[in-house]
Amino acid sequence: MKTFYWLLKREFWEHRGGFLWAPIVTGGIFLVLNVMAIITAEVLSARHGVHFGGGADIQSMMRHADAGDLAQVGAAADVAMISSMGMIGIVMGIVVLFYCLGSLYDDRRDRSVLFWKSLPISNTNTVLSKVASAAIVAPVIAVVVSIICGLLQLLMFAIVLSFHGINVWQLLTLSHPLRAVGSLLSNVPLYALWALPAIGWLMLCSSGARSKPFLWAVAVPVVLGLLVSWFGIMGLFNLPTAWFWGNVVQRVLLSVFPGSNLVFDKHSALNMGDMSDNDPLAVLSPAHTYGLLASPNLWIGVIAGLALIAGAIWFRRVRDDS
Repeated sequence: MKTFYWLLKREFWEHRGGFLWAPIVTGGIFLVLNVMAIITAEVLSARHGVHFGGGADIQSMMRHADAGDLAQVGAAADVAMISSMGMIGIVMGIVVLFYCLGSLYDDRRDRSVLFWKSLPISNTNTVLSKVASAAIVAPVIAVVVSIICGLLQLLMFAIVLSFHGINVWQLLTLSHPLRAVGSLLSNVPLYALWALPAIGWLMLCSSGARSKPFLWAVAVPVVLGLLVSWFGIMGLFNLPTAWFWGNVVQRVLLSVFPGSNLVFDKHSALNMGDMSDNDPLAVLSPAHTYGLLASPNLWIGVIAGLALIAGAIWFRRVRDDS
């Protein structure tokens, strides 16, 4: 266990730029863009004589708002908290994709694999440490950074609105920061399971390809998808074209991106319409997201991912490019 811990630290040290600084820089850019948008809105409203009204009017409106109006205000605050995860999640998905592609190939390219194989460290532990880095370490860091950015953005909006007569503490009490934090963190284990086939496939290409693992990783599933589509168009075989693209090509290439299960899994709350307009956190709630555990699509992907990881371990042991 101690060896595995140090292997994880090694992966973090060697890829700190992607795992840590990429989400931080992305979150910083996101906050700067929001500050620019707020300043632009204030300047344009002042320039064109648009006013939000006096503080007394707004306070009166808040006092006479019904439960539905207050729920909409809280929903807007919740959206402000979780919106940063979208931008950070895309960057994290790109980082994980290229990390997996280079995780085993780069060691062979610079011959450092000979040094690591000389140590009393098994190929299984080496590969699994890279799997854990991609499936757990990277998303945890991204979620923590997005939570910090979301809280800062909520506070920033509250302060700006306070200059227009809205009570900061009233706005903050209408939001659900603890629920947002819990929802984001609870989705990390599901991300690890959902992304496992993509991580396994990318690492298999990284360990097996003699050159250009990115080309192999993309070309093989896409070409197979085109062949399946062609066979279907020609009527040669009755192949499930849409199923192949959605459950094979998409899973091995795009499931490293957070939230892809909400888009591509038909049982998700987003696709089933099981969410309220006044509750944007419902789609991320464990009550909805953990329903994915009942989906055969998830577990078939997990089994396929484990098989692909086993293949990556085998290639790591037998591949000799010297």
